[in-house]
Amino acid sequence: MKRFIGSKVLPDLIYHYPKEIQEALSLLKDLKGESKVIAGCTDLIPAIRRGAWSFEDGLNIVDVKRIGALCSISKEKDRIKIGAAVRLAEIADSPVIRKHAPVLAEAVDEMASQQIRNIATVGGNLCTASPAADAAPPLLVLGAQVKIKGIENEKIVPLEKFFVGPGETLLGPKDILAEIEFPALDPEAKTSRIKLGRRNAFTLSVVSVATMATIRKGVFDSVRIALGAVAPIPMRAQKAEAYLNGKEASPQTIEEGAKIAAGEVKPISDVRASAEYRKDMVHVLTKRALTACLG
Repeated sequence: MKRFIGSKVLPDLIYHYPKEIQEALSLLKDLKGESKVIAGCTDLIPAIRRGAWSFEDGLNIVDVKRIGALCSISKEKDRIKIGAAVRLAEIADSPVIRKHAPVLAEAVDEMASQQIRNIATVGGNLCTASPAADAAPPLLVLGAQVKIKGIENEKIVPLEKFFVGPGETLLGPKDILAEIEFPALDPEAKTSRIKLGRRNAFTLSVVSVATMATIRKGVFDSVRIALGAVAPIPMRAQKAEAYLNGKEASPQTIEEGAKIAAGEVKPISDVRASAEYRKDMVHVLTKRALTACLG
């Protein structure tokens, strides 16, 4: 492919279009040279063009978006299951997600543009492993697990352990992220999320926060706080959660919990914001999100 002005050249690609998971896994096992699993492919070409990813000619592209087992949303008893190749727009529009995981639907509604949401997948957003991945904080507060399939085995791991570092996950070179699973939200639980960006839409997060709280008899019975763009990976504020659980659900308690959350983060300074600003905003946004759960 010819070079675009100011961008890198795409390598010559070999395209594969499996229809079953086992077919895809067999391809990954047998293919020679580099291979890349894609579905929406909204990250691959821009990353190569700007030089973030580099591949030699002959890169094998394994497109999994026709694999039915990866493209469904279902509720089985009290568990919600989302295939990794489900498009973001499908999540935002799903009655199952809007009823049982509204915090995820709300987050997806603000991701990228409508055109991107019509193509990009939830699995792709997680596998890119950006610290600012917008799907990660709501899934973390929902207690999500991910299913990883290999040619001979599969494993299920908590989402917080799936991320290893910026751009790095537990996926091996021959593995496929198959499914995201989490319990349906407790009817008594309240969720909230806030994304802070340089614009109101189509923007990367400067800081994002998602919270889930169950309050019984005026006491925090269960609290989860997840944060994005403030550490090498999307993270849970576990010290703040431990402080809040069992405490009176009051503004004073929330203020202290938000301060603890701000002390847990390890942000960087970049073109979008300074580390100091991000830490301050963790305090402010966590306080606002938890307060919204009271309402």
